[in-house]
Amino acid sequence: MRLATRTWGDGPRTALLVHGVMTDHRTWRRVGPALAARGHRVIAVDLRGHGASPAATGDQGHHPEELARDLVDTLPRGADLALGHSLGALVLLHAADRLAPARAVYSEPAWLDLPRDLDALRAARHTDRAGLRALHPRWQEADLDDELDALARWDPRSADALRACPGLPPPPGRPSLVQLAGPSLRIGPDAAAVLRRRGYTVRTVPDTGHTVHRDDLAGFLASLDDWTAPPAPPATAR
Repeated sequence: MRLATRTWGDGPRTALLVHGVMTDHRTWRRVGPALAARGHRVIAVDLRGHGASPAATGDQGHHPEELARDLVDTLPRGADLALGHSLGALVLLHAADRLAPARAVYSEPAWLDLPRDLDALRAARHTDRAGLRALHPRWQEADLDDELDALARWDPRSADALRACPGLPPPPGRPSLVQLAGPSLRIGPDAAAVLRRRGYTVRTVPDTGHTVHRDDLAGFLASLDDWTAPPAPPATAR
């Protein structure tokens, strides 16, 4: 399935952004321009059943591998950076070898099979503005506007993707950063230690909730400083 996309900037490097469940590309409203200012052409998708992308039909489903194929069908191979949040990090994990970004960032990844009430998650589609504000006191008003509209467009069946969390992944095939909220309810200290032993860089953005980039944009970007900088030029032979 070809997905709807939003692009910011026209820099020489490419960054790919993959959102989490219930929302759409607008979750990156401030991240996209910030990465564009760092020299990237930034491409953000709407996953199937989210935003302007089609919902699943017929024998299509919402397994992470199916969502990953959508990314491969839509996004360029060999980007400088690919970044996924929550469900987006789960989908990006499935697509990373085929998309082959130089670097990958997994923000608050939905990798562990944690207890989840998917019916309650689907019911979040009916959350009102007051409810969103109570859940996300640090979000800007424009974030609430975007999220309310995204919820109205969201196909709640897409929550089924969270039934197939793979557990902690094997060593990565490229430099990979796991970015966590502080504290994280998705990846605890023991799991973070395992990821470090497997070769992942793990960083925490303190005093943030699950949607780190909306809670603390400055902290989110600071944790990516060395991951979004241009590659160092090759050493000159003397």
